Amino acid sequence: MSDFEWILHQQEGQFFERKSCFDRSQGKVRRRPVRDVAWDVAETLAAMANADGGALVLGIEDDGAVSGADYPEDRLKILRSAPKTHIKPAVKARIREGKLDEKPVLLFEVDWSMEAHQLTDGRYLLRIDDRNVPFPAGDIEAMKEGKRRRVTETRFVSEATLADLDLALIDRLGERQGMRTSSEEILAHYRLAEGRNGRTVLTMAALLLFGKDPGRWHPRCGIDFVKYEGIERRVGAALNIIKRERIEGPLVLLIEKAYETIRPHLRERQRLVDLFFEEKLEYPNFAWQETIVNAVAHRDYRYEGLGIEIWMFDDRLEIRSPGELVEPVTLERLLRRERIHASRNPRIVRVLSDFGYMREQGEGIPRIFEAMERDGLYPPGIRLEAEAIFTVTLRNTVAYSPETLRWLAQFEPQGLNGNQKRILVYAKEHQNAFTNREYQKLVGADIYQASRDIKELIVKGLVKLPRKGGCIYELFSVTTPVAAAGMPQEYYALEPVLEEKGYIKNEDIRRALGVSQFSANRIAKRLIAEGRLKSEGSKRGRRYVSVS
Repeated sequence: MSDFEWILHQQEGQFFERKSCFDRSQGKVRRRPVRDVAWDVAETLAAMANADGGALVLGIEDDGAVSGADYPEDRLKILRSAPKTHIKPAVKARIREGKLDEKPVLLFEVDWSMEAHQLTDGRYLLRIDDRNVPFPAGDIEAMKEGKRRRVTETRFVSEATLADLDLALIDRLGERQGMRTSSEEILAHYRLAEGRNGRTVLTMAALLLFGKDPGRWHPRCGIDFVKYEGIERRVGAALNIIKRERIEGPLVLLIEKAYETIRPHLRERQRLVDLFFEEKLEYPNFAWQETIVNAVAHRDYRYEGLGIEIWMFDDRLEIRSPGELVEPVTLERLLRRERIHASRNPRIVRVLSDFGYMREQGEGIPRIFEAMERDGLYPPGIRLEAEAIFTVTLRNTVAYSPETLRWLAQFEPQGLNGNQKRILVYAKEHQNAFTNREYQKLVGADIYQASRDIKELIVKGLVKLPRKGGCIYELFSVTTPVAAAGMPQEYYALEPVLEEKGYIKNEDIRRALGVSQFSANRIAKRLIAEGRLKSEGSKRGRRYVSVS
């Protein structure tokens, strides 16, 4: 199988994007101007280099159909030069050309870069999920500085040789990805090794992922599992450890070993559902397993005196991983369940993804929240301790009764997030009403996030604000969501901010509604025309107040 055929078999995700060279709008198929395609190439490669790297193939449609990059040679030179001519500093891209279905395609591959790359038109982009997102230059530079301080996986270990690796594991990775090539070439493809003076030099990532004895290169690269009796840790004469086990092995095997070690200690719980008892583990499989995967993939391997620890208590499971969060990920963003991703170890992450342990980047934490709440459990606790230990706590305490879960099931078609479900349950138990401030306190959101979530509930016809200028939201009939057409949804979402500050500015509208500056201006003008707001001041000092 060729490199290009292998790319087609990759799972879609952070590391791969297809781009078409044809315009199919207006019912016609025409070849796109090469200058437009060159910008597409530059935007995607700059965004990937500012994140975790990736691959872009030109000449394949979104549905996987091969359409080709059939340009004359002088046009192809423009495309090949785009990483240098459209980006500063230039991105180092590996460019390969070949054919699929007898049609020419171009493959661009970039590694993550320690520099912040800017497009020549002044924009900075960051790859988030499958999008190239405009991002503040300062935030990207802060992220890069964090990576420069913490790079461990890319460090070459001069004394290590191929004999230190389990080549069968590398071949297994190649088989999973359809790569019929040597172990050395697979390592080079994943940027885990390179040739120097006739020998293969290995990175720390290669030794951690595939090493026969990873502990030789990193003394704390395994996992310590400790089971305690009761709900607290005690020491000395009151020591309450009932099980301790050290889990070791190359990372591509370590995760599964951790599953096998912990699974027998998970208790089953019974729930009465529709007159039948349903057996479930005390923690959803996805929640506890994904938390372990994240700990292994994203820990800071710079800390050789600290390791991953899993503490099991009667009422909770704590997964503790060394390392601070990587910019632009913050505790606040995680708790808001934003799908944002930045990896400290992009090469380790890529291998674990291709082994099937990880899926879409940025999805793990939000899906853990969803899994816990879907089983009626409290959302996970997330904290960063002073000694740079990132801890996720899963509690086995039931938050919702079976009756409440059945009541919530009627909202599944609306696609509500966990926080929105929690406020509906809260309202149901408090005379079918709630306030923005109660929502903030209940879920730990700021006023802007609360306003956006409540706006969605209004749009979906589940919530209303019955009195103009009021602050108490009420539930509609929960069995028959009503259409929200004609309701001043933006104003309802902005009222809590108006009430708290006495005015709003363009920035408040953007944050509360999650819209662009242009859209915020348009919304303000419409609310002024409707007689709900009036403008005060001008230019940067302009603000809007409510019309009494």
